[in-house]
Amino acid sequence: MRAFVGVLGLTALLAGCGSSSLPATDSGAAAGAALHREGRWMVDDRGRIVLLHGVNVVWKLAPYAPPDSAAGFTAADADFLANQGFNVVRLGVLFAGVMPQPGQIDAGYLARIDRVVRLLAARHLWVLLDFHQDQLNEKYQGEGFPAWAVDDGGLPNDAHYGFPLDEFLSVALNAAYDNLWANKNQVWAHYAAAWTAVANRWKNQPYLLGYDLFNEPWPGTRWPTCFEIDCTGFDATLQQFFDSALAGVRAADTAHFAFFEPQQLFDFGAPSGFAAESDPLLGLSWHDYCSATLTASSGLPVNLPDCGIIEPRTMNNADAQVEQLGAVSLLTEFGASDDLTDIARVADLADQHRVGWIYWAYKSFGDPTGSGQAESLFADDADFSTLKPGKADILIRPYAQAIAGTPTAMRFDPATKVFALDYTPNGATAPTVIFLPARHYPNGYSTSVAGGQVVSPAGSAQLEIVNDPGASSVQIQVQPL
Repeated sequence: MRAFVGVLGLTALLAGCGSSSLPATDSGAAAGAALHREGRWMVDDRGRIVLLHGVNVVWKLAPYAPPDSAAGFTAADADFLANQGFNVVRLGVLFAGVMPQPGQIDAGYLARIDRVVRLLAARHLWVLLDFHQDQLNEKYQGEGFPAWAVDDGGLPNDAHYGFPLDEFLSVALNAAYDNLWANKNQVWAHYAAAWTAVANRWKNQPYLLGYDLFNEPWPGTRWPTCFEIDCTGFDATLQQFFDSALAGVRAADTAHFAFFEPQQLFDFGAPSGFAAESDPLLGLSWHDYCSATLTASSGLPVNLPDCGIIEPRTMNNADAQVEQLGAVSLLTEFGASDDLTDIARVADLADQHRVGWIYWAYKSFGDPTGSGQAESLFADDADFSTLKPGKADILIRPYAQAIAGTPTAMRFDPATKVFALDYTPNGATAPTVIFLPARHYPNGYSTSVAGGQVVSPAGSAQLEIVNDPGASSVQIQVQPL
């Protein structure tokens, strides 16, 4: 599935779009050194827990990489993201682009992706490389896999209902997924080899977060049991597939995270049953959607009552699966619409669960399986001045980027603009860093701290707090002037 301002704020935004004036989003790792895992947390080389806020940049159309154009992705886009306090991008890397023919790696495609990787890393944004797919291939009105890697047994192509209905209704598409999970034609080995090539290309890249191994796995014909009945059989098969892809990554890179994703119905409240793994750098990449997403471009009512039930359930399911798997947690998709009530609810839930997130999507990029311009941060992808103010107010929000301890609470009240962070110090001596966007604090802010001291200049967009020696807890509150 995929599958934001008053006059003063807009002026400041436009002034910042052309340069990376905010050294922003440096979560503290020296020169972008790889993060590591401690429990469910991502931790930098200075011992601080890192939280991520960012956007998806996935170009699903051939040639499967964002063009160097105003409606695509340029240095100005990277500057924009850094200046708004985002510190991660989930960047689409499609199997169809990496290996257009069996066993053949397209070096030109990797170079086109590398252009974007370098723009992001130069501005200290973490990069999560995402083998993205929806409905497998263009044949089924989707994207991701090369045609040679898709086998539906020659069935008539009945994928004409659109995304995501084809997943439920198309016999040919479900047969193709069944054959993928059965490893027909040994496609898993090719998929792992593609990951080895990608990991070899970027294993030494500063600000590389890691590898998202497969976007939204659809269970194929087993989907009816995967809502609530019993998906353990498919989950076991899916985990075998992920272990194969993980082996491909680890053949080249043992220093960065690799992320599993639950089967796609997890996004809508179904549980996930991955068993414990021993890899020390494993992550769970998961999504949180509801009817607000499915109806975003249909003209049907949005924000139906299910959203307030499903989205908290998915958060709880993710917490349970992360603990069972032995992984860090990252919400890599939510939103995908202009439903501000829904977007705000998920962002608030993420704060409550102290989990980082990546909004879907930065721009619409002509998404063939999405909800069009409703997904984007902009009314016009080629024009920064069309930033959607309500969406920006929700997503460009205060948050702790690096915490010298274990967070116990993080909350932001959009009405009062009060931000609060509580944590238990963990021995890290580097400062806690909190991003405070000018759009919420146009006249500055005041800070009260128990258990620490402010060490950053007054009014800085990055508030820095040093823990007091011997402090057993730190409580920080920020309010506008």
